[in-house]
Amino acid sequence: MAYEAVAFARAGLVGNPSDGYFGKTISFIVRDFCAKVSMYEADQIEILPSIRDRSTYDSIRDLVNDVKAYGYYGGIRLMKAAIRRFVDYCDAQGIRLPDRNFSIRYRSTIPRHVGLAGSSALVTAAIRCLMEFYEVEIPKPLLPNLILSVEAQELGIAAGLQDRVIQVYEGCVYMDFDRELLESRGYGYYEPLDPGLLPNLYIAYRTDFSEGSEVFHNRIRERWLNNDPQVIDAMREFAGYAEQVRTLLLAGKGTEIGVWLNKNFDLRRSLYNLNPADVDMVETARSVGASAKFAGSGGAIVGTYDDEEMYRRLQEVFAGKPVVVLKPTIQ
Repeated sequence: MAYEAVAFARAGLVGNPSDGYFGKTISFIVRDFCAKVSMYEADQIEILPSIRDRSTYDSIRDLVNDVKAYGYYGGIRLMKAAIRRFVDYCDAQGIRLPDRNFSIRYRSTIPRHVGLAGSSALVTAAIRCLMEFYEVEIPKPLLPNLILSVEAQELGIAAGLQDRVIQVYEGCVYMDFDRELLESRGYGYYEPLDPGLLPNLYIAYRTDFSEGSEVFHNRIRERWLNNDPQVIDAMREFAGYAEQVRTLLLAGKGTEIGVWLNKNFDLRRSLYNLNPADVDMVETARSVGASAKFAGSGGAIVGTYDDEEMYRRLQEVFAGKPVVVLKPTIQ
């Protein structure tokens, strides 16, 4: 019997990167791209390699291009870590897993290195598949924590809850990672928002491969832990932008959120050392009147546009660049 689970790409609409600093964010799912994990009952545990795990190449240039596209680490480590953390969770909860083995394979259409949460999507899909295969139920609010632990604790990758929350809940979600809530009950306040409240949104992402998230996180974590006033104030401000956008959306004023997206990016720019090519995407989009900010850690942007004429102009100004522009499918 075959089991399959899917997790979609995501875009951080506003508030990021405060999600890793007890802040508030709004994110939405991008159904145009997804990660899929399949499992089949087998005699032994086997993780089948995907294209990003290849180790044979036609030429030295082929190897270099592969490293540029997928980095030095493939997805097998994500699968191994997901399985390990799933078993650890079950052991901690006193859940006895049946004596069954499986073959697992994964694939993804989520663009790499552009901050659309491709790695967390793979982990989310893998955990969902394991839950179905072993008939294990994990409370929805706690599931993002387990998914985050795969990368943050098992693999030591800098990450926050936002990506995992939206990939578990899907649609569009307002998230409040209040420290008191997280420390008292283990999860924040997650409020699904009707995607129909959102205005016209576009996403643009680079096709010439950006850097991984960890490259552009700079020393912000260290400065935050050291109570740097600039970082502390900025994270509160990011969270405030998410509150403002939530208020506007619930009031049916989605067309007015663009200014807050712009403020979000401008504040980020004052705090972080950003890739010039990513900054250029934002400035290019703004040149036609659209709002723009990073959709994640860099490599992709998200913003609002007024009408079809403005969207056409967006496509035109990006036509000569290694950038894809699309209208995200959220529902």
